[in-house]
Amino acid sequence: MNKKRSLTYLVFIISPWILSCRGPVKEENKNNVLASPVLLGQKYSIDTSESVVEWKGGMLMGTNSHTGYIYISKGALMIQNGQLKGGTAEIDMNTIEDESHGRNNGLVNHLKDPDFFDVKRFPVSTIEITGAEPVGGGDIKLTGNLTIKGITHAVTFPARVEVKDSIVKANSKLVIDRTRWNVLYKSGKFYDLLADQAMADSIEFHIKLVAKK
Repeated sequence: MNKKRSLTYLVFIISPWILSCRGPVKEENKNNVLASPVLLGQKYSIDTSESVVEWKGGMLMGTNSHTGYIYISKGALMIQNGQLKGGTAEIDMNTIEDESHGRNNGLVNHLKDPDFFDVKRFPVSTIEITGAEPVGGGDIKLTGNLTIKGITHAVTFPARVEVKDSIVKANSKLVIDRTRWNVLYKSGKFYDLLADQAMADSIEFHIKLVAKK
């Protein structure tokens, strides 16, 4: 057997073994993620100094709640014919702040613990916009994928977008069930708690983006 035929035989033998080592797709994410389309248009980079995510969470009963901020480390929006078509943003979980912009206190430190967002293991969360549909009155419905703690689920949420003078301004509100991303602390779904001890499973994110060419 000459060298060329030997090499061909070797590739034939090892190729199935290499492919089998890739392993199966995680079932957890497989049925919950929207396919990313091939996006056309112009790229606008997110201005991280002018963009912010405001969060809000609280107890299941009563008015005891907390708000705060978290910041985007990088990202971009894709604009075609003056319309938002897609984009991505990375959120730096180490920038979590309370309503007073404090970063070194009991509340913020607890949010960074494994009880909540486990920031040491998962320092970055991401949101990917895969589609945008006008709904009238200048509003649009966004669809995309949100990744927190390494878990990705499809999300749909409203937004208002303005494209003017090479600047994009977008404001949106995203409400999630935190337990889908394995944030289980004091959830009534998973712990036997009195109603006044349980925390709401809903977390609100008010997202303000400014992007420029």
